Amino acid sequence: MFDIDEFIHELHIAYFSMEIALRNEIPTYAGGLGILAGDTIRSAADLELPMVTVSLASREGYFRQVIDSEGQQHEQSERWDPGRWCTPLDARVSVPIEGHRVWVGGWFYVLEGHMGGRQPVILLDTDLNENGATDRKITHFLYGDDLTYRFKQEIVLGIGGARMLRALGFTVRHYHMNEGHSALLTLQLLRRYGYAAADLRPGESRYDIPRVRELCNFTTHTPVEAGHDRFSYDMVERILGEFVDPLILRQLAGSDNLNMTRLALNLSEFVNGVAKRHAETSRQMFPGYRVRAVTNGVHPFTWATSSFRDLYDAHLAGWCHEPELLIRAECCISDEAIWTAHVAAKEALRLKVSEYCDPGLDPDVLTLGFARRMTAYKRPDLLFTDVARLKAIAKQQPFQVVLAGKAHPQDETGKQLIKLLHTHMRELADVIRIVYLPNYDMALAAIMVAGVDVWLNTPQRPLEASGTSGMKAAFNGVPNLSVLDGWWVEGCIEGITGWAIGDGTDGSMQTEADSLYHKLEQVVLPLYYQDRAGWIAVMKGAIAKNASFFNSHRMMRRYVSDAYVH
Repeated sequence: MFDIDEFIHELHIAYFSMEIALRNEIPTYAGGLGILAGDTIRSAADLELPMVTVSLASREGYFRQVIDSEGQQHEQSERWDPGRWCTPLDARVSVPIEGHRVWVGGWFYVLEGHMGGRQPVILLDTDLNENGATDRKITHFLYGDDLTYRFKQEIVLGIGGARMLRALGFTVRHYHMNEGHSALLTLQLLRRYGYAAADLRPGESRYDIPRVRELCNFTTHTPVEAGHDRFSYDMVERILGEFVDPLILRQLAGSDNLNMTRLALNLSEFVNGVAKRHAETSRQMFPGYRVRAVTNGVHPFTWATSSFRDLYDAHLAGWCHEPELLIRAECCISDEAIWTAHVAAKEALRLKVSEYCDPGLDPDVLTLGFARRMTAYKRPDLLFTDVARLKAIAKQQPFQVVLAGKAHPQDETGKQLIKLLHTHMRELADVIRIVYLPNYDMALAAIMVAGVDVWLNTPQRPLEASGTSGMKAAFNGVPNLSVLDGWWVEGCIEGITGWAIGDGTDGSMQTEADSLYHKLEQVVLPLYYQDRAGWIAVMKGAIAKNASFFNSHRMMRRYVSDAYVH
């Protein structure tokens, strides 16, 4: 175990995220936001950036997904023991909740990068003897089931996290909020940097708002207004009290309710969306704010499977630290070597699938992969819009499909989509081999993004802020077949890195389904079966033009130059 004193001598960037994917055995993440946070600090470790991460212990995890024969999702606890992986913190801080103190402790975890870098992580925990039974559970469940529970968690994360860093002795240069869940940290900073009453002139604010703004950066991830956390001021007053002047709070966070995104927007000097298209959408949603674009990326070493890591090590030495070297893949790696690495990845997926169904995958048949959070706007059913047409295509040129993804326990529409996919699986069983792998997590994702032949993504535009699963696929030479939204607007070079579904204008279900069927039947399948050299050229294009750019090393270097150094 490491001593926290090793890390407190530098000025730090404090990175706050409600969820974070540290490793597969620590289930403190639900999906893309947490995976991104994990990749962020993995790259920070590789680049030796002075960061400290704050998140929640989430002792009960998100949930373990079990799917029955009818396609019904069942949720099971995924409790983990922080003591197995972390060191308990000696420090305690308190936060005000419902008129009393709730004590916050935590756990110290050190993420060790494969290149020797290390990153300190603080996982906040209210499961302490000092707290009552209700308060001990505040940090148990990632994304609890009601607004009251969520608001208490965000008090612990934002206010408690800022206090904990100070109690531990960290000197913070900037606070980076990964989504609005931690925006209450700005209120703690307002209290910290307020003016003495004797120094104020009549009408002046007692808070040093410009100083707080200089300290804060904010990354927004949600491209729809309804997706941002809001809390009624009645709830805020009941739970948090008058932590800061109510009039000032309404000016900063919204007049009708406390909007965590608006609070973060108003108290952050640097604000960014997670793709160019998403930044444009955010500027339309929040006119008057400067929202810049830092397109997401994924961690090179984590998401390149072992056969491709070995390939890159042999031909592109240093690619892990400088992923831009992957641009040379087209000229420096032979077709045979690329295909051999892919066959190894495809075999690993075949073995994984064989654990769940018999017969498993056919290694000679093109495999489509789709794995996302199962919710309506992701449109996992787009592929199955016209089952008869899909059958007709498969009878002429075979393909198989691997699916995965969790629906939030309270997302009944998402659960119904999983059941619908299983219905389609049964309808198509005599023609198309389709398998749904349960409990999608980091380990399963790593196998899927490397082992399929094509990565499919079908969101309803413009609701995909970025998306990163297709970036992971690109590191393994897997081209995307995707709707032009999120990062794929930037990454798609038709026929070079993959293929677009639709033209980015008509986003109706039928139009984009027709485009998907056309591309699959007329372009993708013929290329795969009839032109192996042409297919490998697209694989190389995905590596050279997508993986070389859409990586978290480039992303972190952008954050350093644009947000942290000013």
